[in-house]
Amino acid sequence: MKISIVVPAFNEEKLIASSLGQMKAASRAFTDLGWSTELIVCDNNSTDRTAELARAAGAMVVFEKINQIARARNTGAKAASGDWLIFIDADSHPSAELFADVAAQIRSGGVLAGGVTVTLDQAHLLAGLLCRGWNCLSRFRRWAAGSFIFCETSAFHEIGGFSHELYVSEEIDFSNRLKRLARRKSKRMVILHRHPIITSARKIRLYSPWEHTRFLFKTALCLGRTLRSREGCPIWYDGRR
Repeated sequence: MKISIVVPAFNEEKLIASSLGQMKAASRAFTDLGWSTELIVCDNNSTDRTAELARAAGAMVVFEKINQIARARNTGAKAASGDWLIFIDADSHPSAELFADVAAQIRSGGVLAGGVTVTLDQAHLLAGLLCRGWNCLSRFRRWAAGSFIFCETSAFHEIGGFSHELYVSEEIDFSNRLKRLARRKSKRMVILHRHPIITSARKIRLYSPWEHTRFLFKTALCLGRTLRSREGCPIWYDGRR
């Protein structure tokens, strides 16, 4: 069994080294089973030292010139040679216990894909409430958070990867298509919760409540059309880090 960890990264020089170090340490949960792993970083047209630092951390680095997280994940997956893919954001830290839970799901034979609940790396009242709300919705709808998604490589290719039509919420679209495929194959999509992934709360620090509210209001007013435009999703794509 081989596991490919794919990390999309855009201007992540501040966090990429520590995140990759945590991913490599957590991978012992796979190597203890005799499985092999590979770590792939897709440099999504960064203008900083992201690619250099990723190589120094021992990752294979591939390049995607179009700045879009869906394309970055797809480009990273094209370079992967594993039986299973794990997509992890460059600002997120998985634990060995989480990887062990993933391995248990893979070994069960009944799971096609999955995600995990999320916890923030810093305490923040409103963000914490929103995070808990998302976790409940994620488990109820079986929507994987973009910070951590795993799936069979064959399933990824069968559904065509992440949609290039979406710049935000692409993980929800991806989850819905994986769920439909899982039903056809008499398998399941699961959301793990015993060992949440730790992800950065930097969007709360870097963007004001007004900026978040303006994005949500505009998205609702435009019936979601902003999700199909990089310019319409500045919180993800303006490069503020």
